[in-house]
Formats: sequence, structure tokens, C-alpha cells
Amino acid sequence: QAKYLAQIILVGAQVVGRAFMRALRQEFAASRAAADARGRSERPQSAAASRIIGISLQEAQQILNVSNLNPEEIQKNYDHLFKVNDKSVGGSFYLQSKVVRAKERLDEELRIQAKGDKEKGRKAET
Repeated sequence: QAKYLAQIILVGAQVVGRAFMRALRQEFAASRAAADARGRSERPQSAAASRIIGISLQEAQQILNVSNLNPEEIQKNYDHLFKVNDKSVGGSFYLQSKVVRAKERLDEELRIQAKGDKEKGRKAET
């Protein structure tokens, strides 16, 4: 009887192991597909900035609660969120770091856009 019990446990463990591995592979494939789609939706420079800073443009906009790249609105929301998440007033260093990263990402996107606009202006002159 112990032999049958051991076989049942072994078969059960194999079934659970296979199901876990299948779920893990599916999750990995979905993650890779989402990363590929995100990379395709952004311009090459913007995608590179997302990889370097570690945060996508959309995520940065969500964190700072801005819908368009308006420097004044970005700065205003950044100042507010940075201040309310200050550790001295009971805020979270983690959230404050997210706010800083989001601001860096949006500033980089503004720089990329300004550079693109400048290059378009040069091409129009020729």
C-alpha cells in the first residue's frame, strides 16, 4: 500500500510540475510579446530612453498624471508629488524615487522631441 501511495504522490507531483512549467512558459511568452509590442510602438530613440531609464513613456505619464508633454504641467505635478512623498512628512522614498524616474523619462522625451523638431527645421531650410 505504501508503494501505491508513493506512486500517487509521484504522479501528482509530476502533473503539478508540468502545469507549473506550462504556465511559466506562457507567462514568459506573454511578457516577451508585450515587450516587443511596446518596443515597436515607440520611436527608436524613445525606446532606447525607456530601456536606459527603466520606465516607459506611458508609465511616466501615468505616474505624474499628465496626458500630454507640457513642461509646465509636468513640473507642477512633479513638484507636488515629490513634496507629498517626502519622508519627513510621512511619505515613501520608493514613491518619491518613482516620481523622480518619471520626471527624468519625460524630460528625456521632451529633449528627443526638441531634437527631432530641430532636425525637421534644418531639413525644411534646405
